[in-house]
Amino acid sequence: MDGISASPQRLNAAQRSAHIRQVVLAKGVELRQRYPILNHQDALGAGILAFALSGMIGSAALYITGYMAWWVCLLLNAFFASLTHELEHDLIHSMYFRKQRVPHNLMMGLVWLARPSTINPWIRRHLHLNHHKVSGTEADMEERAITNGEPWGIARLLMVGDNVMSAFIRMLRAKTRAHKFSIIKRFLKVYAPLALVHWGAWYVFLGFHAANGIAHLLGAPVEWSATMLAVMQVIDIAAVVIIGPNVLRTFCLHFVSSNMHYYGDVEPGNVIQQTQVLNPWWMWPLQAFCFNFGSSHGIHHFVVKEPFYIRQMTVPVAHKVMREMGVRFNDFGTFGRANRFVRKNGVVGDELRTVRT
Repeated sequence: MDGISASPQRLNAAQRSAHIRQVVLAKGVELRQRYPILNHQDALGAGILAFALSGMIGSAALYITGYMAWWVCLLLNAFFASLTHELEHDLIHSMYFRKQRVPHNLMMGLVWLARPSTINPWIRRHLHLNHHKVSGTEADMEERAITNGEPWGIARLLMVGDNVMSAFIRMLRAKTRAHKFSIIKRFLKVYAPLALVHWGAWYVFLGFHAANGIAHLLGAPVEWSATMLAVMQVIDIAAVVIIGPNVLRTFCLHFVSSNMHYYGDVEPGNVIQQTQVLNPWWMWPLQAFCFNFGSSHGIHHFVVKEPFYIRQMTVPVAHKVMREMGVRFNDFGTFGRANRFVRKNGVVGDELRTVRT
């Protein structure tokens, strides 16, 4: 494909997508040749999971024993949990222990335990594979569930980091009783049992401390029972070591993902139009807790079967060819267009840009 990157205007969207895929795959092959350890994909996946879980357990132990501040534990565990999200995503695409069901499913269960705020990963597998088939359309339930395509306002802000609030608002918007019941039934099915416990404990945590705060302002302290205080002692610890980290991680991931994916007016099957690269400097606090998702996830739409750590290593090469082939970078207008692809002038089409040298 010599000369293609110099004249992408002569290629259609499918040809440009194929060129991006070819370049990124070639970089992956080169990396594996340069660093043979990358060929041990199953071992690397298991090792990263062991590292993430050890980090979460170690941070929790240091906090509980008084050797670590609560906020340090919360931030560290949000980062470690973001690693397990990437592992779950790779597992959904059968990248680790593909032909060994016991270790594969064990990893699936462990990454779910590290992120109890999420839906059942075996159910998510179907939603995510469907996401690749229908990305950017109303049928893309995975992205729609995290507010992709919603106009920005109070409702989206509440929904983007809170899975319960998202389902609740969608239920209120449903026009028929049957539709409302369907939303509730689906929510209970996909979030049972871990997420129901996680979000339930989160609301108890918020309610308890809000009540204490209001009571303090009114000068009338609440007389809680000994049982309630004992339960809250456990929930307060959980809020630091597992619940809070996942609330933070969820908000960061959903904010970044829902705004880097386009919705509603993309051409079916046109991968160029499905995502953008969203990596401005001011989003790094968010990227830190979703493992650089805004910068790297677009690559995954072109090259599905590369594990997340290789995708991170190919970022410089991938970004160069993606920019050449017309993938958008930092299209902040998406926040005002409810993630529509169309520009203000009403023109829908790929934008070919010259890479500055």
